[in-house]
Amino acid sequence: MSRRRRLLGALGGAVGLAAAGTAVNLLRQQRSVSVDAGESVPLGSLRTPGRTVVADDGLPLHVEVDDVEERSGRRHGVTPPVTVVFIHGYCLNLDTWHFQRAAYRGLVRTVYYDQRSHGRSGRSDREHATIEQLGHDLRAIIDQVVPDGPVVLVGHSMGGMTIVALAEAYPELIGTKVIGVGLISTTAGGLDPSRILIPLLPARLTNRATLRAVRTLAHGHAAVDQVRRVGRYIANAATSRFAFGGDVPHSYVSFVDDMLSATPFEVVADFFPSFDSLDKFDFVEGLDEVPVSIICGTADKLTSIGHSRKLHVRIPGSRLLECDGAGHMVPFERHDQVNAELDQLITAATTRAATR
Repeated sequence: MSRRRRLLGALGGAVGLAAAGTAVNLLRQQRSVSVDAGESVPLGSLRTPGRTVVADDGLPLHVEVDDVEERSGRRHGVTPPVTVVFIHGYCLNLDTWHFQRAAYRGLVRTVYYDQRSHGRSGRSDREHATIEQLGHDLRAIIDQVVPDGPVVLVGHSMGGMTIVALAEAYPELIGTKVIGVGLISTTAGGLDPSRILIPLLPARLTNRATLRAVRTLAHGHAAVDQVRRVGRYIANAATSRFAFGGDVPHSYVSFVDDMLSATPFEVVADFFPSFDSLDKFDFVEGLDEVPVSIICGTADKLTSIGHSRKLHVRIPGSRLLECDGAGHMVPFERHDQVNAELDQLITAATTRAATR
């Protein structure tokens, strides 16, 4: 029996318990999905009509929802038993989840959104360009897009920090609304901000005192963006070196670099101070109320494996998947391993919630 069919069977049983006799058969499809789902689909091509969620400061957030297909047994007007919300990282966008989106499409209701100032979402003012505000944004996404039914949250890099900020601000959601958490290539503090900046700066600027450089360059962000555009060959090399741990298809590197390059340097500068001051390890222990999967590449040069190991220690019931030799963009580089671990997370979360 394939890995996917085991996931479908386990979740189908949990759904039966939770639905208590309803006709919702969320994942009882007798078909398997290749572990290489997404390879045959052009990167960035998976789309659904966008909708807008308004954050508490009035900023519009771009959201896309992949609903469960009608043929999977979901009836109109019946809420899916679980929704998985994916939260992307710094200077990226919702296309970070290309391989996960391809794998779960039609099987699990999933939500993807662009964080403020990223992708198609509105540009934030500097005052609200903080990790704390991202936690409030996530609450708005949950309230407006998943008003009913449980949620599993999966965050990459800054997206993982967003989940921790949500847990800090709204601890009552953990174990009630939020039934599972995936933390990928992330941390809750102690980050060296210069690490995350290197792929985003022109090569000739990376040897300056990083924090001072960001403060200075923020005022001349248009010029920096111009240098970044001219130096795309160098930028591709930096992306390959710092985002990935080993050889990957050139299309991966170019696609990730396109996401990085599309983020104006003013946005880079706005959020940068949040990483220097991040200290939320005291709030991650509350995540032990639900199944937690922590995933990181051992060759991650941006949020190193030590951060994930510390999260694992601070969340006693968590699982830790170390992807040997993989870099920061592990959802791309090792999407088969990441998807397999997310299968385990969704199954565990749904089963636990159904038996409580």
